[in-house]
Amino acid sequence: MLKIKKKVVVTGTFDLLHPGHSFLINKAAKLGEVYVIIARDANVKKFKGTYPTITEDQRLEMVQSLKNVKKAVMGMQDSDYFKIIEEINPDIIMLGPNQKISIDMVKEGLKEKDLKQVEVIRLEKLYDKYELHSSSLIKQKIINNSSKYKKENSL
Repeated sequence: MLKIKKKVVVTGTFDLLHPGHSFLINKAAKLGEVYVIIARDANVKKFKGTYPTITEDQRLEMVQSLKNVKKAVMGMQDSDYFKIIEEINPDIIMLGPNQKISIDMVKEGLKEKDLKQVEVIRLEKLYDKYELHSSSLIKQKIINNSSKYKKENSL
């Protein structure tokens, strides 16, 4: 008998790929085929107040190349998260541990699109094996190192 794999959606900016990103995708892959929705540059600016370091096209290409990603797609320009969800029609949406959106908010949006059957879960554990376990921490280290370098070389 042929077993049909579940579709699992993960979403995010995926700026400056790091082990936390692969940890999330690998955990999702244990549940089924992974579909990744990449946040648009304009939407990242709108929600985080700053543009990503890496452009959306480059982030899409990088995520698509990851081993356990069945398909990576760009989010909607108008930030309607649920239009893409509707197109993919997943069985599960897995939120990352540091994503700000609540499970209840996602469930409410799914209900409006008549996708009540989609299970919404959150990966509880943040992958923090390494000091630089988020894009923000990587960016801050680059800034600190650059400042330190400038200071040392201006003496």
